[in-house]
Amino acid sequence: MPDVVADLAEQARELSAEERSRLVDLLLESLHEPPLAGVEAAWVQEIERRVAAHARGEVQTFAAEDVFAQARGIAP
Repeated sequence: MPDVVADLAEQARELSAEERSRLVDLLLESLHEPPLAGVEAAWVQEIERRVAAHARGEVQTFAAEDVFAQARGIAP
């Protein structure tokens, strides 16, 4: 049974240093893409949910001045 990873590594060794570096970057990016895409999609849904709740008047809001005053009281 052929070892695909070993074959790819052997082919990669024939690349220039710049091409190998680019390949490494692309492979590392591919390890992180799905979770980051999922996180991004979840944040988009959460933002839409919060904006809709605010538009329906379901969210209690506070004046920025009050929030900052309270924060200064906690950590002067």
